[in-house]
Amino acid sequence: MSQTSPHAAVLHELEPVVAQNLDRHIAVAKEWHPHDYVPWDEGRNFAFLGGEDWSPEQSRLDESAKAAMFVNLLTEDNLPSYHREIATRFGRDGAWGQWVGRWTAEENRHGVALRDYLVVTRGVDPVALERARMDYMTLGYDSGDKTPLEALAYVSFQELATRVSHRNTGRATSDPIADRLLARIATDENLHMVFYRNLMAAAFDIDPDLAMQAVTKEVVGFEMPGATMTGFRKNSMIIAKAGIYDLRLHHDDVVSPVLRAWKVFERTDLGPAGEKAREELAEFLAGLDAQATRFVESRERMRAREAARKG
Repeated sequence: MSQTSPHAAVLHELEPVVAQNLDRHIAVAKEWHPHDYVPWDEGRNFAFLGGEDWSPEQSRLDESAKAAMFVNLLTEDNLPSYHREIATRFGRDGAWGQWVGRWTAEENRHGVALRDYLVVTRGVDPVALERARMDYMTLGYDSGDKTPLEALAYVSFQELATRVSHRNTGRATSDPIADRLLARIATDENLHMVFYRNLMAAAFDIDPDLAMQAVTKEVVGFEMPGATMTGFRKNSMIIAKAGIYDLRLHHDDVVSPVLRAWKVFERTDLGPAGEKAREELAEFLAGLDAQATRFVESRERMRAREAARKG
């Protein structure tokens, strides 16, 4: 990307906003420690050290909670790739560089805490988990040729999506310890979302058309960073059927509130390119809303059939 491109110019203009929001983030973020959220007294050796290897009956999680925890942890595991992506887009100097480092350090806690919890409580098969980690991290994560503004738009939605997923996974575990841990992680994700959302709001004020085009592209083409992991589609369906993360939640609790915060459909400062992008976005959202409604109705019918069979 040329240093004189419109995207580079917006990135440069955002620097003081980054500094301001970094100060705000550090002021409100609360220190926490992964080891505090792990029930260490439940731990015991595996066969390699003379204990007993994992078997399915040792887990207190049902299939949907297992699938969600598995996907959530593997997604967090690819942190080195995410660090590379944002360091490449936003740079390693000044306030941008400070944020990239701080964000990475905070995100690293999530994988540490989730893995410790799952291994100690024998929540999922640790061998399958490690093999999947090796495969997924080797593959890495590549966001493609996103511009800095597109990357900023993407992470505004993605951080909120991750927060919703973690929070609902915690509830789905029916385990107060896991619920507390995932609520704590979700709090981090929410602060990260606010940081990126604030920067994107400032980008809208600097170059409304460019920002609108970036947002539309990322909403229309959105997929979670874990989409390339083995078994993601199957696990996503399990997660959606359990109501942990589905199209309705994506539309209502992720995309819509972020767009409202930016006043996307109220802006009067868009040029022809921005207006065209906004029209495309509105059309896509209408389709997504209809698709979400069909999914929820189908899920309710399936649940009713299952209840009738059991009854």
